[in-house]
Amino acid sequence: MPFVESNGARLNYRFDGPADAPVLVLSNSLGTNLSMWDPQIQALAAQFHVLRYDTRGHGQSSVTAGPYSITQLGRDVVGLLDAVGIERAHFCGLSMGGVIGMWLGVYAADRINRLVLCNTAAKIGVAESWNTRIEMVRTKGMGPAAETQAQRWFTPAFIARAPDVIAATRQMIASTSPEGYAANCGAIRDMDQRETISRIRARTLVIGGLHDPVISAADLRYLVDTIPGAKLVELDASHLSNVEAPVEFTKALLNFLTEPEGK
Repeated sequence: MPFVESNGARLNYRFDGPADAPVLVLSNSLGTNLSMWDPQIQALAAQFHVLRYDTRGHGQSSVTAGPYSITQLGRDVVGLLDAVGIERAHFCGLSMGGVIGMWLGVYAADRINRLVLCNTAAKIGVAESWNTRIEMVRTKGMGPAAETQAQRWFTPAFIARAPDVIAATRQMIASTSPEGYAANCGAIRDMDQRETISRIRARTLVIGGLHDPVISAADLRYLVDTIPGAKLVELDASHLSNVEAPVEFTKALLNFLTEPEGK
């Protein structure tokens, strides 16, 4: 896979789909990598030039000294777009990726066409819980986090019927750098975009999971009520809704991205 230098980090990325199609950037959640979007790629690449990347500290991207900030992670995306010669793109991010998307919608509005914020919130959790998680991965590694997160991110019914997916997700989290994970936890801990997202002007879709223990219905409603014109789609899924409900997720995403202007 190719790499670019962006904002002091070496970012791993890949393209799928025709080079002359509209560009869609996909941004991964905390503890995952660009492969989390595999369930969507075949359908998306039929209509878009899809750009996936590993967030700093994840996958094959470099692990720089932390803690990170959302501003830093957002500037990574701008640097990536610059490096590959893309002026404007649609952007879809899940959880941490959605947090990055909000920052881009406010501070890099000229680079974003349509914006999709999935299973995310303008403020996620409290400092104490993030500090506990940071301490856990630094002292015990990624094993406990991988086990806990893989269970929380999916409904019990999905866990029972898709053990291979759960095992793959657990392995993806376990392979994440503990220092990279902790540094990104710091970015989410210190992030509060509740006062800024009203400045987003990109056409915005919010996707949520009806059974998400991380992002509440109130969190989703805040995004929809605060971002001008934002629409909400809720899926019968937990936190990794693109994996648990791939068909419904992809349909909602494509319907939004291809909807004519003015509708």
